Amino acid sequence: MTWPLFGMDMPVVLDLFIRMNIIVILMTVMVMGLIYIERKVLARFQMRLGPTRTGPMGLLQSVADALKLVAKEDVRPTNADPWVFELAPYFVFVPIFIGFVVVPFASGLEVRVLDLGLFYLLAASSVNLVGWVMAGWGSDNRYAIIGGLRSVAQSISYELPLVLSLLAVAMVADSLNLTEIVAGQAGAPNILWQPMAFLIFFIAMIAELNRPPFDIPVGESEVVGGPFVEYSGIRWSMFFLAEYAALFIMALVGSAVFLGGWAWPFGEQLGLPWQIVLTTVKTSMMIFVVFWVRVTVPRMRIDQLMAFAWKLLLPLSFAQILVNGAVLVYELPSGLTHALLAGSGVAGVFIMMWVINRSVSRPRPRPVLIPRTDQTWEATR
Repeated sequence: MTWPLFGMDMPVVLDLFIRMNIIVILMTVMVMGLIYIERKVLARFQMRLGPTRTGPMGLLQSVADALKLVAKEDVRPTNADPWVFELAPYFVFVPIFIGFVVVPFASGLEVRVLDLGLFYLLAASSVNLVGWVMAGWGSDNRYAIIGGLRSVAQSISYELPLVLSLLAVAMVADSLNLTEIVAGQAGAPNILWQPMAFLIFFIAMIAELNRPPFDIPVGESEVVGGPFVEYSGIRWSMFFLAEYAALFIMALVGSAVFLGGWAWPFGEQLGLPWQIVLTTVKTSMMIFVVFWVRVTVPRMRIDQLMAFAWKLLLPLSFAQILVNGAVLVYELPSGLTHALLAGSGVAGVFIMMWVINRSVSRPRPRPVLIPRTDQTWEATR
């Protein structure tokens, strides 16, 4: 049995081997680049220099970090569950790893085209939550257990609006195939018709990645290091690698689903080089904004984080689904359909901004501290 790869028929085993190596090389190179870029971007925001010593302009800093982590001793707590502790990094890393399979980089430049590609990506990415729970539970560490439980609560809460925001776009595109969704944006990107869905997706994406201001599972000031506080060396680096790989994949998905991917503008007319440029620029813009949010927005409390998902993002994402269904089911003229979709999305964005502003700026009663005497204490005890 053979399978076509780059225009050539190859045995299935060889085809699988080549595609897996492509994913591994791409993931490793992109993660090392993202780590360096984030350090430089954060340094600029904070008026620092960032890495400068290792290699020209510090370009080899990520290579040095990787070599250090590989050479470090792999330590396991005495009372840790051996199987759960050892397997947890793989349950976090592998689901992210296989997410590269369906993400389109350009027309015809993807590992595999699946009709249910968007569904496959969401299903695969949700499995890594099991790894976080295993890491927290198997470490025999109270901070790790708390971090794992926080991760479960946060991931479940924000995965719902994330899925619904992508489902809203799938309804408009009438497809779950990522390649078809991108090709359908040759005239205009979906963000014009679904601005609120894009904003919900972006916020939920940051929360799913456990990045600031949604980094409660790994908050150093509260739980030391989260579910993987007991991991060291290469196993700790697998958690780190999975985080940045997931950031790259989610940014690729956001650029493909909402920003037109490789198709807009003029992607189909100008060919493969321009398509790669479009995908690179749009993905880089989303990643840069994620870095920007990290350095400017303080960490949320856990009650604020949960309320934000269940009381604001989820109702708005449900409302977007209902509006899309009501508009699309009647098969109105294309111009009117797009106007109604865009209008509802803009209205939803303003509602979200108003709710956030009201929640942040409204006055709150401050507790009154009354000094007590011995007689007062005896009277109130």
